[in-house]
Amino acid sequence: MIKHGWGYDTWLADFETEEERRAERGDPEWKRAAALPPELVRSLQRFQVGEDGDGSALIGKADRAGDPVYARAVRLFVAEEQNHARMLALLLEAGGAGTLAGHWSDTVFVRLRRLLGLRVELLVLMVAEVVALRYYRAVRDGAADPLASEVARLILADEERHVPFHCLRLRLREALAPLPAPARRAAVAAWRAMLAAAAAVVAVDHAPALRTLGVGRRTFVADTVRASAPMAAAIAASGPPDPAGPVRAPRGRLRAPAGRSGRTLAARTRRGRGV
Repeated sequence: MIKHGWGYDTWLADFETEEERRAERGDPEWKRAAALPPELVRSLQRFQVGEDGDGSALIGKADRAGDPVYARAVRLFVAEEQNHARMLALLLEAGGAGTLAGHWSDTVFVRLRRLLGLRVELLVLMVAEVVALRYYRAVRDGAADPLASEVARLILADEERHVPFHCLRLRLREALAPLPAPARRAAVAAWRAMLAAAAAVVAVDHAPALRTLGVGRRTFVADTVRASAPMAAAIAASGPPDPAGPVRAPRGRLRAPAGRSGRTLAARTRRGRGV
């Protein structure tokens, strides 16, 4: 974890830079045949459903938030999620498999996210994003097929940027600051309980694939919950958000937005219809 001081104009520049980097890098070699075990195929199919979507609900709420820079950044975030779905579909095709029309877990997440406003949607989305971090790390490190490992690595690099981007918008410390400490702790505990429950569902639903990747169900859940600790600590703190507080910043080269100095911060941290 590192410190942050990034505004939405800087995040927008980061998303734009990543868009250019993807175009320059190009796609993996899809012509390579992928040797995917059946249990991993079923697992990837479910995550592909979660990554697919037009993001219209999130984009609409971002537009209504009244910040055009943030709204533009959200559109680029959605585009990255759609690119994940595209790459997973091509990976499955390389492995001789197709995609699913839908999955119950995706339906539950979508309906839950759309219940209320932007913050509720982002809170539920953050659950999916944190779970996805652990899942794609498992595929990257545990898949025997090089193409599957490469696709997971590319997706994971994006997901590691998405979590702090959403953290910046949530600003939950500011929202919870008027509450007494016990109430703040209860709110944070509820969010972490939702995360733990989601991780447990994924661990059970994807158990055969996780076993193939060398990750046990308990380990998956424990690692996912542990990764949320810095976020939970920031949410639980009283007072307005500390601009020097812990959050992972954009990585790599970054164009400085007009009128700003392009400070470069070191980075390191360790989904579901993600958009």
